[in-house]
Amino acid sequence: MMGFTGRSGKTDTPLAGKDALFLDLDGVIYRGPDPIDYAVESINQTALPVAYLTNNASRTPEQVADQLRGYGLELVPEHVVTSPQAAVALLKTMIPAASTVLVVGGEGLLREIAEAGFSITTSADDEPVAVVQGFSPEVGWPQLAEGSFAIQRDPSVVWVATNTDWTIPVQRGVAPGNGALVSAVHLAVGRLATFAGKPERAMFDVAARRMAVSTPLMVGDRLDTDIKGARAAGISSAVVLTGIDQAKQILAAGEDQRPDYILQDLRQLHLPYPEIIRSVDRDDVHTVEVGKAVVRRKGHVVRVARAGEKIDLLRAGAACIYDSGLKIFGLDVDPALYSDKG
Repeated sequence: MMGFTGRSGKTDTPLAGKDALFLDLDGVIYRGPDPIDYAVESINQTALPVAYLTNNASRTPEQVADQLRGYGLELVPEHVVTSPQAAVALLKTMIPAASTVLVVGGEGLLREIAEAGFSITTSADDEPVAVVQGFSPEVGWPQLAEGSFAIQRDPSVVWVATNTDWTIPVQRGVAPGNGALVSAVHLAVGRLATFAGKPERAMFDVAARRMAVSTPLMVGDRLDTDIKGARAAGISSAVVLTGIDQAKQILAAGEDQRPDYILQDLRQLHLPYPEIIRSVDRDDVHTVEVGKAVVRRKGHVVRVARAGEKIDLLRAGAACIYDSGLKIFGLDVDPALYSDKG
């Protein structure tokens, strides 16, 4: 089971029993142009096949592979699975072959649409049967407006967006992502897009077929895309604290966004995952121990009994909260569980 149930007594590494490693890119391997500490060494240490799943639609698989090889990773473009590839797979089920498609996005999306045999336009005046929208730093108001005009022209026009990422972690901070741009079009047209990338399972299915694997571990930094998508696809997941989501988001995660593993960085892929020990006393106090960290819950009150290592405290706190069956807003949670201090 997922979400910290049934794990007591297991001290295998997160990679034990897996036949592949699926990795998100932004916030997991790099942030902006720079690799994240320990990421490359940890990936190279695994003997499993590795696939790289990215919602970023602005670049081609070759460009992504070149960047990753520049960090010291060994891969070919076929190991890169992009949201434009998932979008094309979806489009093929929705519109006739060789249809005219208005593309809002970058080179990666344009190439995938062209290679699939569709006719590309950037003008709503060409009466496209579909609009495909993906992120690119160059996308601006004129492109968003053309997409809006095409969608408004006819209710039958298909609208596919590559992904829902609201934000992107870059070197200078966190910037608006494709989800924010899709929302701008949504506000103009009053319709919802069909999404292709994470958290939809299409990308995971494409990766599993391409790598010929069935029990991968998905590692990502976002609960709403990487972890939610992995759970929807029925595969194991780990959230790593080197990108967007941190302790507060993990503790508050809904059932469909709860990871199997919480990692400080990718080195912990190769370390035994600590045993999660649960107990309940006669006063109905629920105790969770991970390493030296101890968290207790009585009713709706969750408190730290012993801090231990910070990552173990987060693991214990998450397990205690998830086990409660209560929504986060119904709990009184000790701030020490999500504080940046310590």
